[in-house]
Amino acid sequence: MPVGARTIMAIWSFKRKRFPYGLLNKHKARLCAHGGQQTWGQDYWDTYAPVVQWASVRLLLIVAKIHKLESNSIDFVLAFPQADLDIPVYMELPAGITPEDEIDANRRRFVLRLNKSLYGLKNASFNWFEKLRCGLDERGFVQSFVDKCVFYRDDCIVLTYVDDCIILGKDMAVVDSLIQSLKNGEENFELTDEGSIDKYLGVLIKDIDENTFEMSQPFLIRRIIQFLSLDESKTRGRPTPVGKPLLNRDLDEAPRKHPWLYRGAVGMLSYLTNRVRPEIQMAVHQTARFSANPMRSHELAIMRIGRYLVDSPDKGIIYTVDKSKGLEVYVDADFAGAWQAADATNAENVLSRTGYVICYANCTILWCSKLQTEIALSTAEAEYIALSQALREAIPLQNLTKEISCVFPLYLPTTSFNLTVHEDNLSTIAMAESLKFTPRTKHIAIKYHHFRSRIKTTYNPSGDIELKYVSTKKQLADIFTNPVDEGTLPSLLCGDYFAVGEWIIGTFGCDSYFGYDTLIVTNMIFAKLCDAYALSDIHSLPREYL
Repeated sequence: MPVGARTIMAIWSFKRKRFPYGLLNKHKARLCAHGGQQTWGQDYWDTYAPVVQWASVRLLLIVAKIHKLESNSIDFVLAFPQADLDIPVYMELPAGITPEDEIDANRRRFVLRLNKSLYGLKNASFNWFEKLRCGLDERGFVQSFVDKCVFYRDDCIVLTYVDDCIILGKDMAVVDSLIQSLKNGEENFELTDEGSIDKYLGVLIKDIDENTFEMSQPFLIRRIIQFLSLDESKTRGRPTPVGKPLLNRDLDEAPRKHPWLYRGAVGMLSYLTNRVRPEIQMAVHQTARFSANPMRSHELAIMRIGRYLVDSPDKGIIYTVDKSKGLEVYVDADFAGAWQAADATNAENVLSRTGYVICYANCTILWCSKLQTEIALSTAEAEYIALSQALREAIPLQNLTKEISCVFPLYLPTTSFNLTVHEDNLSTIAMAESLKFTPRTKHIAIKYHHFRSRIKTTYNPSGDIELKYVSTKKQLADIFTNPVDEGTLPSLLCGDYFAVGEWIIGTFGCDSYFGYDTLIVTNMIFAKLCDAYALSDIHSLPREYL
């Protein structure tokens, strides 16, 4: 070893890897390095490596469905060790390995000099992403400015998430050619061709027909149910995931009773709702707020979500693409809705809640429910802050569609590049369309006005964001700001405007809730409602079914 060089420990990592549906795939033993013993500036520099955003994954899967693109998934074998180290790192021998001429085990004579980016090193992920990026760059791919894990050229799109990649191409010849190029190139990538996309990062992707596909996580839901000690055959399901009133700190409430880890349940539910179950987003966010000191009421809220999932473990999002629709945003806010007299001294209770859902081609690609970080002084201000937060996510997605259209020459309707925002507060629309600051709005922070120059108005006809008023009954984002009671749920599922909101039909699982054999919703036509009814209008549904 050079004088002054340091060594880091070697660690064995053992893991059981499972398929998305729960069956054991294989046992893995991985040799890792103790990255916590590295020193910045000596044996590592950069560490950051991006991963693809789920909104980008959904958006490009929808684009692939619209344009009938071929798809394939690949998995790089031992991805990190495929990248070279640019700084020498020395590691001690791992446990269980002793050189033959090592006389005294307490006095080491040999160490390992790492040539590859071993798992555990702080710069391993950065080195791997740089190697993959350079390999795609040499093959003519352009890295997206919006999402650094999206690469495209004139005939192909690649999405990367560490070692898992999705390839979308005009035909299978293009996809197969790229895979062979990666295998046989000078980079010497080792990868496994996993065929068509039926799963990705634990999410099952199922094609229903040429215009429809479903994304679900049944194994994770059953794992949550088992984690909460709920018996599917005995547990009575809940019709809604969240009850009233909203949760507070409950410092004088009874302590928890169940032994399961509260943070573990919140983590699994958060992963589920951010992937395939948007209707539990608000309920999960409420419970996550009190992870530091959960009480009995918070535990019961977790149990309620679990009982709700018992009725629909196999449900997910059903996407039916509609080429005539572009990028749309539904945004809503609940002004100081968490304030309660029982916990009036808690300043967090006067924060308003933001909720929004972003759709493309009639399919939901992003949703959110969270508290605002500043106290709003009026309903209009709370709605305006929510509008600003929603557009922070929607504008980059709009830019991503423009990027794809420029480099990937496919037919996209011009409406795809314009952003339509549906807002149910007229004061918010007036504030967004006006450049004036009135005495009641001049205190709103400048950071919330970032989108004003892009609003389409009479004095700015070239704006690419159009604001439209939508009634509260047709506001799809309402479920992200207010608890949905049992009486409101049927109207949210089967309202008059759910050509856009078909994802909620698939997510909530109308067939299990209403007791129908099958419920198919397409352009508000309901078929096979039991065997006795064939109705074309939900308003004529017999009252006993509601």
